[in-house]
Amino acid sequence: MTQSELTLARRAVIKSIGAGVAASAIGAMPAVAAKADAADGGEIWSSEYWAKKGDVPLWMFRKRLGVPKAGEPARPVVFFVHGSSVTSRVFDLSVPGKGEYSVMNEFARHGFDCWTMDHENYGKSGRTSGNSDIASGVEDLKAAAEVVTRETGQKQFHFVGESSGALRAGAYAMAAPDRVDRLVFAAFTYRGEGSPTLKKRAEQLDYYRSHNMRKRDRDMIRSIATRDRPGTSDPAVIEALADVELQFGDQIPTGTYLDMTANLPVVLPEKVLAPVLLLRGEYDGIAAVTDLEEFFNKLPNGDRQFVILPGTAHSVVLAINRQLFWHASRAFLTMPTPIAT
Repeated sequence: MTQSELTLARRAVIKSIGAGVAASAIGAMPAVAAKADAADGGEIWSSEYWAKKGDVPLWMFRKRLGVPKAGEPARPVVFFVHGSSVTSRVFDLSVPGKGEYSVMNEFARHGFDCWTMDHENYGKSGRTSGNSDIASGVEDLKAAAEVVTRETGQKQFHFVGESSGALRAGAYAMAAPDRVDRLVFAAFTYRGEGSPTLKKRAEQLDYYRSHNMRKRDRDMIRSIATRDRPGTSDPAVIEALADVELQFGDQIPTGTYLDMTANLPVVLPEKVLAPVLLLRGEYDGIAAVTDLEEFFNKLPNGDRQFVILPGTAHSVVLAINRQLFWHASRAFLTMPTPIAT
């Protein structure tokens, strides 16, 4: 083969690889991956559970490949923690014709035992007079952890939280370090400094202090995907999210908004002992780079990473570039244990 022929062959390979990447980006690949994985571990199985926090019922949801069987090898548990303005449906959204948008499906196909929950006053969980702040979320996770341990036999789990869900997960990690394996904080904020979104939100601080619920209509849900950088999320996907979310009403708790505008920091890096991955969308209007760098540099565990996702804003779970979020998170959660320390 001549040098010219070698060059042409190499270009053909590169072109083929590029076509495969493009197909994955538009959602053409997940069905193939699901079929291959299903052959190894069965179809994706799901089930609902309930935890109790005192008298408050908390709805939980689980997905994994295949029905659980007694005596089978333990699978790594990953617990997804939702943010301020959405329920746990954000982690299991179905959008026909748009490719895979369920991060629970994606991680289940890679061998994880995936769990999530609706926090108090969200979704199917119990309604109270509380504002469901970060401290309340920690108690929710404590109750949920008992159910996960009962069902899986495992006492340590990975946690993936987005926005105030990352704050909930981080505060839980401080309160129950022995129950936490690895942490992924997406769209996290430390002190909130340099955040135009939080500065604007603070204009309503008196309202958050005097009201435990706030309006959450379709336009508000749309703004999650448009306020930082329009075009980083598919509008049709956000409409599908709104359809699912609004079945639970147009009111949502104020507690995490109050914490993020008046009570930061709620997660102290020195007290987070587990390995941490900080994930920030390039255009995130809440998670400022300098704010996250300060948090990152104070983490005591040397097993830590800080990743910026290009072409992505605050919402990484439902971003057009969501595969970047999947890849970075999965790679971190499957890191081999360091031999030299």
